[in-house]
Amino acid sequence: MTKVIVGMSGGVDSAVSAYLLKKEGYEVEGLFMRNWDSMINNDISGNPNLNNYICPQEQDYNDALETCKILGIPLHRIDFIKEYWDDVFTYFLKELERGRTPNPDLLCNKYIKFDLFKKEALKLGADYMATGHYARCIDNKLLRGLDQTKDQSYFLAMISKEQLKQVLFPVGNLTKKEVRQIAIDIGLNVAKKKDSTGICFIGERNFQDFIKNYLKPNPGPIIDVKTGKEIGTHQGLMNYTIGQRRNVGISGDTLRHYVCGKDPKKNILYVAYGDSEYLYSDACLLEDVNFISDKRPKNCTAKFRYRGDDYPVSLEYLDQDHVKVSYPEKVKSVTPGQACVFYDNEECLGCGIIKEIYKNGEKLYYL
Repeated sequence: MTKVIVGMSGGVDSAVSAYLLKKEGYEVEGLFMRNWDSMINNDISGNPNLNNYICPQEQDYNDALETCKILGIPLHRIDFIKEYWDDVFTYFLKELERGRTPNPDLLCNKYIKFDLFKKEALKLGADYMATGHYARCIDNKLLRGLDQTKDQSYFLAMISKEQLKQVLFPVGNLTKKEVRQIAIDIGLNVAKKKDSTGICFIGERNFQDFIKNYLKPNPGPIIDVKTGKEIGTHQGLMNYTIGQRRNVGISGDTLRHYVCGKDPKKNILYVAYGDSEYLYSDACLLEDVNFISDKRPKNCTAKFRYRGDDYPVSLEYLDQDHVKVSYPEKVKSVTPGQACVFYDNEECLGCGIIKEIYKNGEKLYYL
């Protein structure tokens, strides 16, 4: 019998994935990853019932354990805390220090889920590993999930073609609504559990309070890019991203300024108000380029952020690690540190990390 190890997160998507595989006749086992010590920096002071406190990741494990009992499959558990810190979280902090907006989910998939987890699954005798991602794999090609509102191929764009082998995405052909209904119909304990959000494996926290534990706040001037005047003080560039309007930190801001750029060397946060012309660009330079596909098109489409629109782009291959991307339809809030993910219709080709932004042939200094 073909054996599949399913990455059990304690959520509904992985739970239904395990159910569907078992229903299809596979020998199914679960594997729960612990990638972060959830007690680190948790503020539980003042809680009179500390003996009853269960940190979120332990709750996820308990939910996964209950799911596996319902499905009648074993659940293994493994810690990748050190590896997550070394390969994902350290990079995350360094990118924030550079004034960029990193996406740790892409690195988590590359170094943890589709590397260390997959190796552990094979050690357990698996023929395949499976996850609850909304994506599809056909003929070793990574395709979008059929539910376009939940498609997660964007987060998988940094894995390699080799890593895609022996991988199954059981819910990739389903909508989220269908997955929820299956879970309800078979009585799964996580059928109505809320989807996880926040930083990959770290969860929902107050971002500024959390980051203070690792990066010292470095206040600096907020400059109105239109007038050149200083109009406030920011609390550290790592706390802001391009296009942000809320919590910019300008006292009595009736004009609703938005973040339009950063200068890490001078520790300046640039803002503007009114029209959003400062947020639009027509080209960017990518670094750390990765292709899953053998295709190297001159023209395709690209997403510049998860759940963003697809834009027609042209690609200029500068070297193995760098690609210049041009987009005739100007795009709003293209952000250094985020991923630009390439698509050929349904196929996810790969991605690169946005390094520099251009408009009308000039590098945007305020980005």
